[in-house]
Amino acid sequence: MSKKVFREIESALTEKRNPHTLEIDSLSALEIVRLINAEDHKPALAVKKELSKIARASQMAAKTLQSGGRIIYIGAGTSGRLGVLDAAECPPTFGTDPERIRGIIAGGYRTLIRSQEGVEDDYKAAAADLRKAKLNQKDLLIALAASKRTPYVFGGLEYAGKVGCKTIFIYCNPNFRSRINADLEICPRVGPEVITGSTRMKAGTAQKMVLNMISTAAMIKLGKVYQNLMVDLQATSQKLVERSKRTIMLVTGADYRTAEAYLKKSGGSVKTALVMILKEASRREAEQRLRKAGGFVRKALGK
Repeated sequence: MSKKVFREIESALTEKRNPHTLEIDSLSALEIVRLINAEDHKPALAVKKELSKIARASQMAAKTLQSGGRIIYIGAGTSGRLGVLDAAECPPTFGTDPERIRGIIAGGYRTLIRSQEGVEDDYKAAAADLRKAKLNQKDLLIALAASKRTPYVFGGLEYAGKVGCKTIFIYCNPNFRSRINADLEICPRVGPEVITGSTRMKAGTAQKMVLNMISTAAMIKLGKVYQNLMVDLQATSQKLVERSKRTIMLVTGADYRTAEAYLKKSGGSVKTALVMILKEASRREAEQRLRKAGGFVRKALGK
């Protein structure tokens, strides 16, 4: 087994030595960060080549949520943390139910703040975690693994296949031929890392960019955004309350006090407040318009 893992690592693109950074240990701090910055331009270009697949992934995500299913991210190490992060950001940003989008990381939530070696090698643990999460055929599983060889992630994909739910696999190493198939595979080829094998760097950046695009595009398609403003955010902090008021002001031209009053009249719903002001409607009328429009502010306004 150890030789097999050695050969897998040896063939991985992210494990190759980067010819541009061979002398990095002899450079000044400024020269080091310049080198890193130069390499950090590459993930965006790698992601660009996968845009058609990322668009398909966002459509799958939106369809899953529309049909009552859940989006579940699964991964280990950096990849797992990125999945948990994206899931955690959706409720305050887009007003989603925390149970509808969630992240699962190998080793459990304690590995979010402290790495735990070996958990990524537990093939069977993923099935146990997904069984506990009650993964079903209505759900969408988004698996993340920089190297495309992580046993925990493969175990999750295999279990999802048995359950019959849709799957997306995001990875950065095209070299490995996996026996595990996903409905959609996204592979930004970021090349060798600045520090050999440190996939928290370019591979992590690319995966974060992909997740940002999938969840954001899906939420836009679900009516969570009007123009380029968040209109379904949950005002769970003073900052978000003030952001809600500012959004109302930007869209309607209302002053601060008016925005504050309508936010209160609407029960804290930015969408409802916007329709109330722009259509000179009561809260009830605004809510009816939004229901008929499927939650889309633009449609509710007749635009």
